[in-house]
Amino acid sequence: MGGVAQQSPLSNPLLVASNSDDLVWERAVDVLHSYHFEIARENRLARTIETQPRVGASLMEPWHPDAATMADRLEGTTQSIRRTVVVSLQPSEERTGYLVSVSVFKEKENLVGLAANSAGAATFQESAPLQRDLDPVVGQTSNSSWIPLGRDLALEQSILQSLYEVYSR
Repeated sequence: MGGVAQQSPLSNPLLVASNSDDLVWERAVDVLHSYHFEIARENRLARTIETQPRVGASLMEPWHPDAATMADRLEGTTQSIRRTVVVSLQPSEERTGYLVSVSVFKEKENLVGLAANSAGAATFQESAPLQRDLDPVVGQTSNSSWIPLGRDLALEQSILQSLYEVYSR
């Protein structure tokens, strides 16, 4: 996987000199999978690929490449973050290839209240008789919502770099 180590940013959309629709499409899907994103929708007519939202990596998960910078990784450690990627593969006007654009949308979790989880309810107590309650952990009382934070340009550049590398082979 490529990083953001390149000196100058790649253009978004990236011009790919290929006449094979399938090759351009499959390599884009492969790159998204290498970043551990699951595909939510593929629309060949609209020429777009959209991923499922993916919870951002923390400092304890260095193997997940979705946090492109150390600041993103630190943010994912202290705040629930998720990202969704949309890739568009449009034929160029000259029909000499494809314009591949990457959009990464970042959101943070907005909890309505405190989660009612208690570590004590899920542990055994020595002084009480054993009870067969197989669901002792209480979940969140209401669904959380997600606040849009805009685009994640660092991850977009990282994905574009990876796409550039696979299309250059």
